[in-house]
Amino acid sequence: MLNLGHISTPASHVETKHVKMLVLGSGPAGLAAALYAARAELEPVVLTGMELGGQAALTHTIENYPGFPEGVGGPELGELFQKQAERFGAKVEFDTAQSVDLSQRPFRVTTDNGEYLAETLVIATGARPNHLEIPGEYELTGKGVSYCATCDGWFFKEKKVVVVGGGDSALEEGLFLTRFATSVTIVHRRDNLRAGKVLQNRAFANPKIKFVWNSVVSEVLGTDPAGDPAGERGASHGAGKVTGLKLKDTQTGAESTLETDGLFIFIGHTPNTQMFKGQLEMDELGYIKANHLMETNLPGVFVAGEVADSHFRQVITSAGMGASAAIQATHFLEKETANA
Repeated sequence: MLNLGHISTPASHVETKHVKMLVLGSGPAGLAAALYAARAELEPVVLTGMELGGQAALTHTIENYPGFPEGVGGPELGELFQKQAERFGAKVEFDTAQSVDLSQRPFRVTTDNGEYLAETLVIATGARPNHLEIPGEYELTGKGVSYCATCDGWFFKEKKVVVVGGGDSALEEGLFLTRFATSVTIVHRRDNLRAGKVLQNRAFANPKIKFVWNSVVSEVLGTDPAGDPAGERGASHGAGKVTGLKLKDTQTGAESTLETDGLFIFIGHTPNTQMFKGQLEMDELGYIKANHLMETNLPGVFVAGEVADSHFRQVITSAGMGASAAIQATHFLEKETANA
């Protein structure tokens, strides 16, 4: 592995490691795949990517994963997944894939720190939060605009916040934010929610939560560090904080302004598949296509988790897909050996 202190080392000197299985991603799908592959003595290597534990690690409490009747913290569950996989011989590397060449086997994966040649590849790169793509959103990200309540909720003690979205994530994170904020306003483009009934009931019963229906956020308003208005198109570069939002009624088109200290956005996800475009078959949304055996259109390349699942998007289904991918990869290698 290339030492991080020698970034200027010529590419030809980058160490190349040959592995039976390389897993891209360290969420429930990737670590479950690593566990099953390790038990099959494939000595899998897991590249963590930017986030150890995936999106699940950003969730404060997971209440619907079997075996934890009182719920379990997302980061804690990720650590347990990792320890169990490592116990059987999986190797977790804090590294990120930068490019993948699937034109021939072994597959070549270039990372921040080196290069791998993999006999089989399990892609579990997950998905990333969607943005509203409105004025002020980018400029005020980290200054009141957030995509992770677990990460940033503490900073909004005794403040007013807005949550955009109507699915499970929006309500889960909105309920979590009531631990800190004085009020949580959920803005939804329709007049009914997509979230599960249990979450809906909790949200409707919570005195800190209120709803603004049939509305979208059209602009994030903020101030610059001196406290002056940031301008017509949201916050200026270096803006200090969120002060409010412009809302638009989806039925009448009427516009209004809502004062708030923070904006949390939960409007779905986009799969992390950019580096595989042109190499693997994908659907119109960019999710990698796979059959029920987690096989892609390329022999030896398997997929698991939200990078291939836009429907269920649950920790348990991602873990199941990871286990399936590893089992099938094991069969793939065994068959190859038997036919050699």
